[in-house]
Parts: sequence; C-alpha cells; structure tokens
Amino acid sequence: MQFRNDRVVSLYGPVFTAIYDPLLAWGERSGMHELRRTVLADATGDILELGAGTGLNLDAYPPSIASVTLTEPEPSMAKRLRNLDGRHVVVESGAEDLPFDDASFDTVVSTLVLCTVDDVHRALKEVRRVLRPGGAFLVIEHVRAERRRLAWIQDRLHRPWRAIGYGCNCNRDTLAALRNSGFDVKDLRTNRWRRMPVIVGPLVAGRVRPT
Repeated sequence: MQFRNDRVVSLYGPVFTAIYDPLLAWGERSGMHELRRTVLADATGDILELGAGTGLNLDAYPPSIASVTLTEPEPSMAKRLRNLDGRHVVVESGAEDLPFDDASFDTVVSTLVLCTVDDVHRALKEVRRVLRPGGAFLVIEHVRAERRRLAWIQDRLHRPWRAIGYGCNCNRDTLAALRNSGFDVKDLRTNRWRRMPVIVGPLVAGRVRPT
C-alpha cells in the first residue's frame, strides 16, 4: 500500500496504519496470504518492494534472495517496518520517484500498491528503470472489473472508497496501464480477493517483464 502525503491524508495515516492489518485479516486468511507466498516464490537476487505497508510480504520471500529494500512514503508505516525487521533497508519514498540508480534490482514487487499511486504510468516507468536486464516485476493488484455491472459499481463507489481506503482507486485499469507502459502481461493470472468488498475483488497476480 502506498499513501499520499498531503496534510489531510497524513492526519489519517497513523490511524490507517493501526487498522490496516485488521481490515485485511479476512482477506489474508481466505487466500491472499497464500497468494503472496505463491507469487513471491519467484523473487530472486536483490529485491525492491514498493509501498511495503505493514510488512505483510516479509515472511513470503524465499530464503535464497540476496537483499530486500522496502519503500513506503507514509511515515507511520515506514516506522512500523523499521521496528518489524532491522535486516531490511527501509526508504521513505513513493513509487513515482525512486531514489535508486538505474538497473539496481533483480526483482521489483508490488502488492496492492498500484491502486494508490498518484501517477501509475510514472511509477511503472520507474520500475522499468530500476530493474536489471532480465529482471522481473512481481505483482498482486486489484483491477477494474471486466464485468460491466461490477465496473459500473466501482465507478459509482470510487470517491467514498478512495476516502476510506486512503487513496485507493477501486476502478483503476491497472492491467491496461501495465500494457501501455511496455510490460508483457501474458503470465498474469486472474484471481479473486475473497472475503473483501466486491469492488476490490478482481485481482491479477504473477510475473510481468519489460518488453
């Protein structure tokens, strides 16, 4: 999860940090935790995780990886990450302006993050920049529904959900954004986020690569 840093949102930040794990608990127990493990099993080498939030991915990385760098622009989330595990580097940064050299990482990870970035195309451009040649982008993202009725509901509930969800855009067409930003998405699998509100139910998960 990546959060915006304007003053109004920042006042909500510590509150959302405290309730984030309880809000996701049913979804985690109903398949999301296992999906994280399945997707992140493909992580190799030096890892960059975008919007690491409360660290729900940390126990899903395979032991063979070289390093994990966690980015999180919300200060209360970044503080929690530092307190969770001192082994990993934590950087307070948004996905749209990553403070790393070109070709710094073998794997970039984004789980439930691209729905919240202010400029998704800029963020994906940054992902391409920091990936090493042959590197992989591992994603689990909720997306705009293919079913017209559900997409209509996502559009109608977008504004209240965005306020409650701290910047989450339930109707964002992330799959199209990935394609338009030059990623091969043929290996992505569709899934469902069970026990969570239907407007964030449609998921894509797996590995994408720059074309």
